[in-house]
Amino acid sequence: MKRTHLPLNGLRVFDAAARHLSFTRAADELAVTPAAVGQQVRALEETLGVVLFRRTTRGLELTPEGDAGLEALRGGFLQFEDAVRAMQAGQSSKSLAIAAPRDLTAKWLMARLAEIASRDGEIRFSLLTADEDVDFTQANVDLAIRWGDGPGEHEGEALESDGMVTIERPGGGADTRISWPGCMAEEGRALIRVGDAGLAIEAAASGLGRTTVPELIARADLAAGRVQVVGEAKPYPKGYWMVAPLPQWRQQKVRDLVDALAQ
Repeated sequence: MKRTHLPLNGLRVFDAAARHLSFTRAADELAVTPAAVGQQVRALEETLGVVLFRRTTRGLELTPEGDAGLEALRGGFLQFEDAVRAMQAGQSSKSLAIAAPRDLTAKWLMARLAEIASRDGEIRFSLLTADEDVDFTQANVDLAIRWGDGPGEHEGEALESDGMVTIERPGGGADTRISWPGCMAEEGRALIRVGDAGLAIEAAASGLGRTTVPELIARADLAAGRVQVVGEAKPYPKGYWMVAPLPQWRQQKVRDLVDALAQ
């Protein structure tokens, strides 16, 4: 019999019925009806080609065939439980791998992770730079933060932001527009092009001109007075999203991290 065709549900019912020597008590344990237990046992007997139980005047008893496999079966279920615990152990670990754009990591994420780590001395972070989609399996990533208009094919939650802000050095800078890949189109004199929004903020703080960037990553520099907002914040269809495939998203350590970053 191929392993992939093992009748695991039937074997689980057989184990319960063998422990109780009662379909009724096995049904109570498994939260099903006694009739369902009987059906599973009969289906298992047909699959295996043996009789597992006999009814006697004293009640239900195992046949020699049923008794012969019981010890190995229970040992197998214990190994299944050990395997499940081993697979779930990562949920209780304090190690998290996060992939995010370089500028978001430098301008916003690092400070938030420092706050989280200050509340839990056992937590550990592994940070990867990723501006595009992440292969979660290959990169062993627990959570990714990416720029977009939604979570895409994954589960996700948006990081709250006021949209886009145009910034310059306090007191005014050059009348030059600083652009970066993916920035909003702006009219202006000449363009200075930089690699990402974080570098655009640095260029603006140095007095090279004005740039329009996500409010989220400009927040710390605005609070520190390194740059100032020109005009009003502008809504924008894109933003930063925390995303992960469903199995990772359901892990308690990932849920805790998402909740902490969303505060």
